[in-house]
Amino acid sequence: MADAGPTPGSAPARAPVRSLVTLPPQVRRGEPFEVRLLVAHPMETGHRADSLGQRVPRDIVRRIECRLDGELVFAADLQAAIAANPYVTFPLVVAGEGTLVVSWAGDRGFAHSTSVAVGPL
Repeated sequence: MADAGPTPGSAPARAPVRSLVTLPPQVRRGEPFEVRLLVAHPMETGHRADSLGQRVPRDIVRRIECRLDGELVFAADLQAAIAANPYVTFPLVVAGEGTLVVSWAGDRGFAHSTSVAVGPL
């Protein structure tokens, strides 16, 4: 028997979260560099209708936080106007080695985090 898909009122199954944090190949102490963030997310505004004319519930990434060794170094509150698969960049300056932890949180229980080592020359 074929799967008929989600039952009415149930949330669709989510694909595994894909995210990417990109740093330059070489980072120098005390010099600014660009951190690039990308997360795969549909960013539904809540204003679109599906093929049956039913409103698709809002489902957006609401907050991005970046912490270097526990200290908040960047945060952004996103709104419904952001496109699918949000891409964000910001400058960062580091004094030494550390771990950058990036966390995304949003509607419908969406939460994801990833970390990357920062090792300046």
